Amino acid sequence: MSGDRPTLPPVRLNSEAELARDALSAPLLARAVRLARWAGPKTRVGAGGELVEEQLPEAAAELGLGDDEDGPAYASEAWRVAVDTGLVDIEDAGDAGDADAEDAEDAEGSATAGDNLAVLTSGAPSDVLAIWADAFDVVFADATAPMIDDFADLVGEDGEIDFERLEWDPEEEAEFLEGVLGNLYLLTVSEGGTPEGPVPLPALAASMIVPDDMGEPTDDILEQVSDAMMRLDDQFRLLEPIGLVEYEPVDEALMAEVGDEPAPPVDDEDVSRYGMVRLTPLGLYGVRARMLEAGVDAPAVGDLAGKGADALLDGIAYFPELSARAETEQWLARREPAAAARELLAAARGADAGGPLRRLHCQQALALTGAASEPAVREVLPDPELGGLARVWLVERGAADVPPPTEAMIFWLAIDTIAAQLAVEGDLEELRELVEGLVGQHSGFFDAAWRVEHPATADVLEAMGRLHPDKATAKEARKAAFKARSRP
Repeated sequence: MSGDRPTLPPVRLNSEAELARDALSAPLLARAVRLARWAGPKTRVGAGGELVEEQLPEAAAELGLGDDEDGPAYASEAWRVAVDTGLVDIEDAGDAGDADAEDAEDAEGSATAGDNLAVLTSGAPSDVLAIWADAFDVVFADATAPMIDDFADLVGEDGEIDFERLEWDPEEEAEFLEGVLGNLYLLTVSEGGTPEGPVPLPALAASMIVPDDMGEPTDDILEQVSDAMMRLDDQFRLLEPIGLVEYEPVDEALMAEVGDEPAPPVDDEDVSRYGMVRLTPLGLYGVRARMLEAGVDAPAVGDLAGKGADALLDGIAYFPELSARAETEQWLARREPAAAARELLAAARGADAGGPLRRLHCQQALALTGAASEPAVREVLPDPELGGLARVWLVERGAADVPPPTEAMIFWLAIDTIAAQLAVEGDLEELRELVEGLVGQHSGFFDAAWRVEHPATADVLEAMGRLHPDKATAKEARKAAFKARSRP
């Protein structure tokens, strides 16, 4: 791994066992399972594997939806998921004989339980999640399908369907919804890697429509946002039953008010009327899996636990503090303390640009270890790169017989520490206080600092010149930076 910044914050996922339980309790998959158990030789299906219309009321009754006017539609949807995920196997009667094409088109087949039905009850959590992911794919395809008000309008004079009249681009629709889910993922995951509150639908739609550099949106842009909101409202209603999201739909009365006009400004009091959505823990898992397949860098806490210390220190280089700590704790939990400390210290060495950050995170990792790490830390006391942080760790733990650092080691550690803080672009006020404290503690700081044999010395001194509030001191820092750059 490299120290490049990830495109997304690391997410904390639930365990596979917890996610598998969520998948099994998702309403749509649960309905698909019930229909798969109900299916048998007498279950009549069409040539495409769909339940024939006469079977839908019985299927709805099996789901406890016999009195619901939408029951047959729910049953049809659940059956399609059962077929497409292998919970049901279809034997097409059209394949059994030499019927002509027209007869085969009208032929009915039968259904039996598929192999994946047993997997859901006896398979590993990862197997369950794989089946759920297939169900998610089915629903995603439904969500990106064209909205057809009157199918008859699409039939041409020759009796063929004229798809051009739909003005529907399947790749564009899929790309838009993928982008929406990616933005929802980013808006949902906090710096701690866990879901925050729900996201207002207008904000999510605007994230896809309004250019980043636009000030006041135009009426045309607002109308596009309104159209996107209405489309997303339909899509999230479809995605909720598979367990991907928790969704509070757009208020029906509001849709009647808005009509074809741009959405009015949203205030904090009525924002929920415009729709609120959040990814569930299962949704975070599902969207992340799709992003990984697409080549997106979407880290998760725990990804580095089985890798070496070099991968850990590089991987958490730009993680938020809470996520970096959680990742480090998982890494340490798999190792004996002294061995872990030695591996961390070895990985922290290096004069490359990422070295200061590795040493900073090494120091933070060592802070999570106990007294068993002390022998490993003492081994690096003479090391010019690690001796300073080793002394800091020992002193903070109240260890005895800690040799005082040399002046060269003190200044080298100061430069290294500031270089690490500059790399992560930390809190400006904290960095300024650090600079002021270092200069105040050491008389003649800059006269000694420009001589430090550290690859970041000149850059650090230039930054100190920008950060220090005292003009005379800032000028001293800039002069020292010039000397460092001019040194042979």
